[in-house]
Amino acid sequence: MIPKLPRLSDYGVSPVFGFLPSELPLEILPDLYYSPWEAVIRNLQPLILSKRLRGVVDKLPILSTDLLQTESEWRRAYQILAFISHAYIWGGNIPADVLPPSISVPFIETAQHFELPTVATYAAVALWNWKPVFPDEPIDDLENLATLSTFTGSLDESWFYVVSVAIEARAAPSITLMLAAIEAARCNDSFTVTECLRSFAELLDDLGALLMRMYESCDPHVFYHRIRPFLAGSKNMADAGLPNGVIFDNGSGQDQTPVHFSGGSNAQSSIIQFFDLVLGVEHRPTGDGPPHVTDDSKATGPPAPSHSFMKEMRKYMPGPHRRFLEHVASVANIRPYVNARRSDRALCTSYDACLAMLRALRDKHIQLVSRYIVVKSRESRPHSRSLSPRQAQPNLIPQPMNIANASSDEANSRKLRGTGGTALIPFLKQARDETGEPAIDAWARRLLGNGPADAAGKGARMTKVGELASGEVEIVGLAGTWSLDDSEGGICHW
Repeated sequence: MIPKLPRLSDYGVSPVFGFLPSELPLEILPDLYYSPWEAVIRNLQPLILSKRLRGVVDKLPILSTDLLQTESEWRRAYQILAFISHAYIWGGNIPADVLPPSISVPFIETAQHFELPTVATYAAVALWNWKPVFPDEPIDDLENLATLSTFTGSLDESWFYVVSVAIEARAAPSITLMLAAIEAARCNDSFTVTECLRSFAELLDDLGALLMRMYESCDPHVFYHRIRPFLAGSKNMADAGLPNGVIFDNGSGQDQTPVHFSGGSNAQSSIIQFFDLVLGVEHRPTGDGPPHVTDDSKATGPPAPSHSFMKEMRKYMPGPHRRFLEHVASVANIRPYVNARRSDRALCTSYDACLAMLRALRDKHIQLVSRYIVVKSRESRPHSRSLSPRQAQPNLIPQPMNIANASSDEANSRKLRGTGGTALIPFLKQARDETGEPAIDAWARRLLGNGPADAAGKGARMTKVGELASGEVEIVGLAGTWSLDDSEGGICHW
C-alpha cells in the first residue's frame, strides 16, 4: 500500500511559515510567576559584561513548568533557558561545567517537551527567536525582522539569526509545492511535476541571494570572536575548557552523568534536509566516493537516509519536525520518476535545474564559511611560529577560555577545532558535489560534479585560503558540532 502524503498540521508545520511557528513567538511569558527568568534574559548582556550572571542565576528559585499552558509559552521558556544556560557556561573567564538546579531542572523539562536536547539548538536561536518589526509586513523580508534574545546585544548577532529566519520563511512555500509534485508524480502528471520543479528551482535561486546578504550586517571578526563562542555546545570541547562535558544538576544530590551535546547549528534546519529528501540527493560519510552504477536505470532513487550526520542533526530538531522528514523520506519519488522519463526534456531539465540551484546554494555557503571562519581562524594564529601567544605577549590581559581562543592557542596542532571539532571543508565540498550526482543529463551531471568554478577555472576557490588539492584541510565551522574523529560536520548542511 502506498503511504499517504504527510498532513502538515500533524507535524507542527505550516503551509505559510514552514517550520517557523504559525503564531508569533512570545516576547514575554504572560504569567508573572516566570518574571525571574524574564528579568535575567532582559538583562543578559549587562550581566555577562559585569561577570555577575552566574551569581544571579545561582540565586534563582527553581520554577515549575506546570504553569506553562500553550505551545507558545513552552517555546518561549525553552528559548529563554537555552540562552541563559549558554551564557552561564561561556560567560566567564573559565567555562562552567555544572549548571545549577534553578536552570537545569526547568530546562530539562522544557527540552523533553519538545524532544530536544538541553542545548541552544537552531530552534532556540532562530526558529523561536524572532519578531516582525511591522506585524502586517512579510517575515521573509530581512528589513522586517528582529530577534528576541542575543548574547552580545550586537546588530551582527541579530543579523546572523534573522538571515536564517528569513530563509526559513522564504522557503516555506516549497513544502506544499514539492508535496504537490510528489502527488502529481503518483498520478503520472508530468506537466504538473515539471511546473513544480521550475518554481522550486527559482525559489532555491532566491534563497542563495538571501544567504549572501549575511555580509551586509554581520562582521566576520565580531562573529568569530564575540558571537560564535556562545554557540558552542559541550561535545569535544576539551581545548575550550570543557573536557568532561556539562552536568545539569537536578538538585537530587546524587552523582550525575555529564552530557555532551553539539552546539547550535543551521545544520539543524529541517528545511535544508527537506530539499535533499524531495530531490533524492544522497549524502555519504566524508571521504566515501560515489557508488559505481553502470546502468543508470538501476539508480531509481535513494534509500532511507542513513548518513550519520543527517541522523545526528535530526536529534536536534523538534520531534514533530523530525518525524515529518521521516514521513517525507518514505514518500519521496521525484528522482525515480524523472529518471524513468529521460525522453521528457522539459521534465529532466527542470529537475537538473533544481539540483544546480541547490548546489549553487551550497557553493555560496562554502564562500561564507571561508570568509567567516577559515580566514578568521588563520588571522587568530600567532605570527611567531616559535612562541605561544602567552609567551609572545606575556603582559596581555588573560583572555576568557572559549572556542575562539582555543583555536588560536592550538595553532601548532595539526587540526583546528570547531565547537566540537570539524573537518568542515571536505564535508561541505563533498555535500555540494553529491547534490549534482542525481542529474539526468550527462553534461549537467558532469558540470555539477565538478562545479562551475572547477569546470571554468573561475570563481572563488578554497585553495586561496590553503585548501589542499585533496580537500583534506580540516577547519572550524561557524558552530560546528562534530568530533575530529567523525571527519564530518559543519554549520549548515546546504
